[in-house]
Amino acid sequence: MTQTQMPPAAMTSSPTASDAPAFSRRAALMLAGGALASATVFAPNIARAAAPFAFPPLPYPEDALVPTISARTVGLHYGKHSKGYYDKVNQLAAGKPYADMTLAEIVVAAKKSGDTAMFNQAAQAWNHDLYWASFKGGFQQPDAAFAKVVDQQFGSLEILSRKMVETGDTVFGTGWVWLVKDGDKLDIIGMKDGMNPLADGKTTLVGVDVWEHAYYLDYENRRAAHVDAVLKKLVNWQVVSDRFG
Repeated sequence: MTQTQMPPAAMTSSPTASDAPAFSRRAALMLAGGALASATVFAPNIARAAAPFAFPPLPYPEDALVPTISARTVGLHYGKHSKGYYDKVNQLAAGKPYADMTLAEIVVAAKKSGDTAMFNQAAQAWNHDLYWASFKGGFQQPDAAFAKVVDQQFGSLEILSRKMVETGDTVFGTGWVWLVKDGDKLDIIGMKDGMNPLADGKTTLVGVDVWEHAYYLDYENRRAAHVDAVLKKLVNWQVVSDRFG
């Protein structure tokens, strides 16, 4: 399949603080220190609100990611999988202290308490919010400050992307490949299933889903090709730059 077509005009405007998607408005609360503080600053949209947690709208049409990701894949991935995680979070949070937490707080609290059932659902809901928000505005180069950090640590954005592809290919079974901010450094981490760096106190900059539902209709078993195309044709690196700070 060819992957040279640019995203449609609906994706050409770069997001700003005044043009934040609904995701960002849900992340308005800041907590002091640790993983929760970085979650609310850099995660898409997760404000404190009692359950039910509202499933955030996709910030562009389902066909906006064509040809890198087909409208059919987006429809199933967003409309079935992403929504399903929110539905489960709402079921599990009903009548419990979770109902008064943000989604990010639930991820951290469930991980700490060993509540695997809630952690899996909340983490995947959070992961997907970040994932979809990373493509708003279409592919754009990083800002100068973030590009300098990338160049100093990896040599170029091309090399960083290649290392993310390689890391994604090492995740056995389902999972994610993440670019994170750990202190003043960048790090690339492959994690299984719904695990994410938020639960470990790291600032999550961008993640690529390597569950088969994210790519199999379009790429069959060519996971590496999917990760490479997403990083080079869809990720808005200006958004990533903003998350880096």
